[in-house]
Amino acid sequence: MKDTAIFVGGRRAEHLAKSQETLVATQCFTRQLSGSNTACSRLTALLGAGLLVMSGAIDGVRADEQHFITIGTGGVTGVYYPSGGATCKIVNMTRADHGVRCSVETTLGSIANIEKIRSGEIDFGYVQSDWQHHAFLGTSAFEEVGPFDELRSIFSLHAEVATIVVRDESSYRVFDDLKEAKINIGSKGSGSAASWNALISGLGWTQSDQEDLEELKTSELSEALCSGRIDAYFELIGHPAALIEETQARCDIRLIGIDGKAVDELLTEVPYYMPADIPAGLYGLSQPVDSFGVVATFVTSARMPEPIVTTLVEAVFENFDSFKRLHPALGRLTENDLVAYGMPAPLHPGALTYFQEKGLVPATAPAKAN
Repeated sequence: MKDTAIFVGGRRAEHLAKSQETLVATQCFTRQLSGSNTACSRLTALLGAGLLVMSGAIDGVRADEQHFITIGTGGVTGVYYPSGGATCKIVNMTRADHGVRCSVETTLGSIANIEKIRSGEIDFGYVQSDWQHHAFLGTSAFEEVGPFDELRSIFSLHAEVATIVVRDESSYRVFDDLKEAKINIGSKGSGSAASWNALISGLGWTQSDQEDLEELKTSELSEALCSGRIDAYFELIGHPAALIEETQARCDIRLIGIDGKAVDELLTEVPYYMPADIPAGLYGLSQPVDSFGVVATFVTSARMPEPIVTTLVEAVFENFDSFKRLHPALGRLTENDLVAYGMPAPLHPGALTYFQEKGLVPATAPAKAN
């Protein structure tokens, strides 16, 4: 760790100062999720602690041994944000031992996180498995910039299900009914927006079938749907989702499945998609809603030093029960789930070594076998 520069991923130290307010907000958010009544104002002490990192030493670790890292997440109503906040919270609690100081950054999602990791603007990020695949191979949205050869996997998380929400009063009953509807497909740069374009291309929709697409922010969707500004919204999201619960509180809604022959062919041809459903019991559903999905993955670049990656992985695994409680979508995860999905980008050595020591990956496994 001592040989690692104080600047990680090519970012300037000023980025940490800008991140402190976000970090405090994240801590408040995670406290609320866990039901704590502790006033969030008390957490502003973290801001002062962050400034101490920049001006001097914290406990037993000298200032020249501090390593500042940033995790790119997504919108505050999704799973990436609390997951990143929880990871940073755990890492920062023991920063005196390892010298790693962690902050989170809200972003537009998967594609934005990959671009920021590639440029060195952030160090880690949550990314849908389909866009990890395309980024590593230089296909689809990444064809122009080419393969991201230095992209490295760390672990996988929950399934993210392709979900379409409409008002209950609408005439939309099946996916094909949505042709020519005004649909929000996700913010520009989000994994949902890019996945929508891949989906309709595979299903044979034409340009005239989707002339009224919207790219609203996640925070705008509930009001936009219930007011009639849009007819439907599409999200790749973990369930239960705060976004859908918020929409349901505003107006009566219905969830439309995405299935049929075209999707069956898509699942056969594309390695990063898998069958998935929205479970019965959620949102008042009497039966599951069939769909398909991807897996949320946590990634970095090959430039990231092994000890820092190991620190983050250990933070999650050594506090796994607490981590799962951060969001209902994480509640059914097992430790094996975090290494079970065969991600296209090789495992970072800092993660591989830890998994091998824990017996989650064979001792002889190469980086690509996870």
